[in-house]
Amino acid sequence: MLSRIVRPNRVVRGSAFRPTPVLSRMTGSSPRLQAQVGDVSKGIDTAGRPLPAFIGNPNTQSEPSVVGPIGTPPAVSSGVARLESVLASPVTFEIQRDRDEFWRKVPVWADVTAKDFLSYRWSLQVPAAHAYSLHSSVANTVQGTAKLFKFLQAVVPEEVPLDKLGMQMQSRDNFIKDVLDGVAAATMAIRMTPYILSRVNWQDPRHDPIVRQFLPMKSIMLPDHPKLTLDSLHETADSPVKGLVHRYTDKALFLPTSVCPTYCMFCTRSYAVGADTDTVTKASLKPTRRRWEEAFAYIESRPELQDIVVSGGDSYYLQPEQLTLIGERLISMPNIKRFRFASKGLAVAPTRVLDESDGWVNALIDISNKAKKAGKSMALHTHFNNPNEISWVSSDATQKLFENGVMVRNQTVLLRGVNDDYETMSTLIRQLADNNVTPYYVYQCDMVERVEHLRTPLQTILDLEAKIRGSIAGFMTPSFVVDLPGGGGKRLACSYQSYDRDTGVSTFMAPAVTGRDKADKVYEYYDPVEMLPGVSGGVTKPSI
Repeated sequence: MLSRIVRPNRVVRGSAFRPTPVLSRMTGSSPRLQAQVGDVSKGIDTAGRPLPAFIGNPNTQSEPSVVGPIGTPPAVSSGVARLESVLASPVTFEIQRDRDEFWRKVPVWADVTAKDFLSYRWSLQVPAAHAYSLHSSVANTVQGTAKLFKFLQAVVPEEVPLDKLGMQMQSRDNFIKDVLDGVAAATMAIRMTPYILSRVNWQDPRHDPIVRQFLPMKSIMLPDHPKLTLDSLHETADSPVKGLVHRYTDKALFLPTSVCPTYCMFCTRSYAVGADTDTVTKASLKPTRRRWEEAFAYIESRPELQDIVVSGGDSYYLQPEQLTLIGERLISMPNIKRFRFASKGLAVAPTRVLDESDGWVNALIDISNKAKKAGKSMALHTHFNNPNEISWVSSDATQKLFENGVMVRNQTVLLRGVNDDYETMSTLIRQLADNNVTPYYVYQCDMVERVEHLRTPLQTILDLEAKIRGSIAGFMTPSFVVDLPGGGGKRLACSYQSYDRDTGVSTFMAPAVTGRDKADKVYEYYDPVEMLPGVSGGVTKPSI
């Protein structure tokens, strides 16, 4: 039965697309979810094909499935039984009707219903009539480039603004050429979900903050600073076993996969994440049983470890039973007190949280509850960078997690032309807080290759913090940090030892990070050369 529901504080303030009070209904049912147990365990690789539970180890004839216990304590049941138990009591959530169907503004999805768009499975398997999703495109293949070209031809107007004021225009063909040239030069493959594509202003794509993050344009790229590297944080050097970074005394980073639902041009892990590109051959982290077991064994062997970050890649690309296995394994370790799953999914594919035919969110909520019963803490860390990424879909997704007791924190990266002004950053922080997502960190952009046009001087993050701190409650004010090049870890941006604005060099110390002969080491961060005093820009003039 339909009923009118009023939810206080559920309006996303300042968003490009505003929801209105609408009707809602209960969706889904336990029998329907149970009937699809066989389907929800499927993953998708970079070509859109189903993944096995574990990718086989090339050194063996076969690998046992993840649904069997891989070194799991006897108290932990098998993966299949765990997943069926979770789905037997599915989490339901009221979806309001007659909301702004913003995706219909994208020409290729003008006829897509809310039922289809809110289906995570639809976003992975877009029907032939709407087969413009870039979700499975790979930048360095002829097929992937053709798919990107076809999509842009369909959604970009004949002319787009070349400058922000719209005084000059650029032809669609030249804009697309600029993007394809950027793809050839980028370190990251192209992958974007239908949701994040639907949040783009395709009437002015050159200046859209979402395009700037995920679609490279060769004309705006700048020459790399001489200190930029693919692995600027020295994660490989700080990895005692493959796919596990141990830098801080009591915390480690576990990377079970190197696949994401959407690839960021500024990815700090561009050395490993995503498909190979024309410029980078990736050190891929495939989810093999042997590699995972080595990581678990190392964590168990180090009693000082208490906190584990499960990232990648992206935890969204773990199958529900894999998510359950990792969570239960960490809960079972006496030394582990806290763990977090890191995922950009809420920002780029929130429909998965709302889609009751998919078991991922049920597994996440189940692990959160089990951690609480064990006296431990589990959180989801997500990654919103601009208010335009937030819609009523993501707001409903975060509300569902909030109602079910899942702590969600956000980590934003400071990016030039995306969120480097007070109005945009403060709006983002407040909208996150209003959606019960804790603004946790704002990062200075890492010194990775091919991102010079996205980096800002250290002074920008210092100025933003000075203006924002005190404008919102302290517990909803993020820490503004620099993840130090060379593996020094996160330090407050304002804690620099020295900062020469003329040379753009700032120095930091990290007293708590002493491994690998790092005691008393001085770390340096370098401002973009193009933004130093007296230096003129080096941007290539785009074709009109």
